[in-house]
Amino acid sequence: MMYHREEFKKKGFRNMSTKLAAMILAGGKGTRLKALTRKIAKPAVSYGGKYRIIDFPLSNCANSGINDVGVLTQYESSVLNGYIGNGEKWGLNGVRSLTSVLTPKQTEEGSAWYLGTADAIYQNLDWLDMVDPEYVLILSGDHIYSCTYNDMLKTAEKNKADCVIAVYEVPMEEASRFGILVTDEKGNIVKFQEKPKNPISNLASMGIYIFKYSTLRAALKEDAKDENSEHDFGKNVIPKMLKAKKKMVAYKYKGYWRDVGTVDSLHAANMDLLLKKNDATNIYTVQGANKIYSADTHSGPQYIGKKAKVKDCLINQGAMILGEVDHCVISSEVVVEEGAVCKNAVLMHGVHIGKNAKVFNALVGPASRIEDGQEVNGTEDDIALIANGDMEDL
Repeated sequence: MMYHREEFKKKGFRNMSTKLAAMILAGGKGTRLKALTRKIAKPAVSYGGKYRIIDFPLSNCANSGINDVGVLTQYESSVLNGYIGNGEKWGLNGVRSLTSVLTPKQTEEGSAWYLGTADAIYQNLDWLDMVDPEYVLILSGDHIYSCTYNDMLKTAEKNKADCVIAVYEVPMEEASRFGILVTDEKGNIVKFQEKPKNPISNLASMGIYIFKYSTLRAALKEDAKDENSEHDFGKNVIPKMLKAKKKMVAYKYKGYWRDVGTVDSLHAANMDLLLKKNDATNIYTVQGANKIYSADTHSGPQYIGKKAKVKDCLINQGAMILGEVDHCVISSEVVVEEGAVCKNAVLMHGVHIGKNAKVFNALVGPASRIEDGQEVNGTEDDIALIANGDMEDL
């Protein structure tokens, strides 16, 4: 049964009447990451030597002062659910805060997977009714970026908007990969194209939305009744709201942002951390107000051996470097044996590189092993993936 907020109040359920609640969509398969997501959900994949992808949207919510966060999980969710826990890692488990892992439900009508992004939120309207927000922030759980959402909320309030969509200017040749928005001189959205073959704008939707909750609730209930709908925000809900002349405004995001949907893009996002630029591509420049929180592996200190050669690398605690590493992102508990050479590589937690092994232009998954003398030769245009470890236990 789905209760409206007034019914929740009558039944004495928790009701905080909060300004903004967040819903993080973290249930995708991430099939283009191949073996990395065979046993774990994409948002649980490692990134940047010490993080998981889900750390970024959750940290952004914490840094924005958002106290009510729902994380919607589905595919291979056990590792992700355990990692999220009660939100303690991000300070979202306090007396006035709430982090909830929201999985597909079994009800009197039966049970079903989330049918799409809109259906996932629709199935959890009871949770939102309990929280009773004025606005709802909807996020993807698998993007790398560091920001707060306060200015975006101010945009919604100032314009009295039904929906604000964060947009990012992309090269025109890449625009067909995204939902594309067209705006007028005041920033109002006047047209929307979902992954068009011939885009007429380069303003790409980031999949970050702030909805007035009353508007969102009505739109989702209407969409749920449409048997022809795919129950997707980009394909169905957004175009219907635009057609209905709802007040929809674009918010231009100018910081660093990456969709790490492929092996090559995940590798590139890791390599971005080694760029010496004063922006969010460098993890050290976002450790003030926008700190990214994560789990502590409680590893020992890193060790760099006498014969080791280290150049332009990010190395986490617990790593042991005895060979040569150049332009690499190295996670905790990694071992690079004597004589081994790793260049332009991402070595995830627990990787072991054997003696005299060669690893070039590669992404090596958690707990994987490169045997003594083995060679892995990817290219800058075709990153090699090695994932022979038991990632489910990490």
